[in-house]
Amino acid sequence: MTAPSSRIPAMDVLRGCAVMGILWMNIAAFALPEQAYFSPAAAGPLSGGDIAFWTVSFLFFDGKMRALFSMLFGASMLLLIDREEMAGRDGTRSQLVRSAWLLLFGLAHYVLLWWGDILMIYALVGCAALFFVRQEPLSLVKWAFLAFLLHFLISAGFIASLYSWAHAAAAPGAGTSVRQGYEAFIASISNPADPALRGEIATYRSGFLPIVLHHLHLLTSQWPSTLPFVIFDTLGFMLLGMAMLKGGFLTGRWDAEQYWRTARHCFLIGLVPMAALAVWVIGRGFAPLPTLGTVVAWSFPFRIPLAVGWAALILWLFARHRNHALVAPIAAAGRMALSNYLGSSLVMCAIFYGWGLGLFGHVAHAAMPIFVICGWIVMMVWSALWQRRFALGPAEWLWRSLARGETQKIRNSS
Repeated sequence: MTAPSSRIPAMDVLRGCAVMGILWMNIAAFALPEQAYFSPAAAGPLSGGDIAFWTVSFLFFDGKMRALFSMLFGASMLLLIDREEMAGRDGTRSQLVRSAWLLLFGLAHYVLLWWGDILMIYALVGCAALFFVRQEPLSLVKWAFLAFLLHFLISAGFIASLYSWAHAAAAPGAGTSVRQGYEAFIASISNPADPALRGEIATYRSGFLPIVLHHLHLLTSQWPSTLPFVIFDTLGFMLLGMAMLKGGFLTGRWDAEQYWRTARHCFLIGLVPMAALAVWVIGRGFAPLPTLGTVVAWSFPFRIPLAVGWAALILWLFARHRNHALVAPIAAAGRMALSNYLGSSLVMCAIFYGWGLGLFGHVAHAAMPIFVICGWIVMMVWSALWQRRFALGPAEWLWRSLARGETQKIRNSS
């Protein structure tokens, strides 16, 4: 919702990298059953290329790109509130109206296109983040890590309950219902032949209406139960983004050497244990509980430094190579992050779902980088071309017009 003249170039580049990185992580969820997002074994036997794709995704993209996006969302909230208040308007009210419309955007995205929507989460958590906008950077960091702790406790508690269930099911005196229930759960998250997984594949290879009805069912039955697993980490990264904006980190005001040292330290802290976890999961043959536990809980503490490390690395590269040929198209993609996020869902669903090309369940993990790289090229090219004539992306223009209650100018002055 920011006019081009008031953009912060460093944040545009960060946002462009984030929206492109999110596509890398989301591609498996577009192309395969939901459980394959958490464990590649749910999609069937794995080749060396499949395992390599999972490893790269786990180490560099899983949770880190969404975290980067969340940090930028928190920072953008502060910028919006400041601009509104400088113009004599109520900044908090503007953010609440903005969040209400974003919630509706996310609802439409979830129901009509894809179950992995994050806009509804951002709309809800963004409202909670308003309570912290006046805090000083150090206070924001403290609140962020409290939110991270709550997220980890919830996630670890859930995984611990599954191990307890497994122990109870394996006990000599376990009841039939306990044993069968546990076996059915494990099959649903790891067995490609499980009826639930086969049914999901059949649904997404069908037409538009059955998929919409399936998403409506998920919205009422599954989405509410996922909230405890996403709200606190999202809030934490939003607050961290606010602190990083106030400290000048996200605006590119640090020296290049400071960004490099931060990136180096963060990757050293995060990558080594993440690599150890990846080796453990692969060594266990992607066993259901170790894989789910690693993705959901055990890797989370290391995502925090890696997300900050990504931001620092991108800003270091930007500081040293701001005139590189790729910087302008990446920044263009970042200025149209909402349009690119929704556009990615539209294009990928058209490729994989039954109302489009119907490739759902047919593409192996190893082949997914082809779709991702093509998606990145499209994002950069169309964003740059669009901005030659228009000041706002189509989704950004609609969001801003609805939030302001009047049609906004979309064409460039020139």
